Amino acid sequence: MGTGDMSETLETKARKAVIDELERQAAEKPETLSVRRDGDRVRVEGEIDIDSLVMVVVGAAAGGP
Repeated sequence: MGTGDMSETLETKARKAVIDELERQAAEKPETLSVRRDGDRVRVEGEIDIDSLVMVVVGAAAGGP
């Protein structure tokens, strides 16, 4: 497995972690946040708990679930 493969895997994990976390936050507080997927794009409107978002990205980079 080369360095390029590891970067791609990390990018994929980080992307999934960000989208999953945004959707979790939107489900928890739909009155303040909406998230809509549109192909490779995501439309986000509202307030985001940035600390939680950063935590899942760091976790994904560290190899967490």
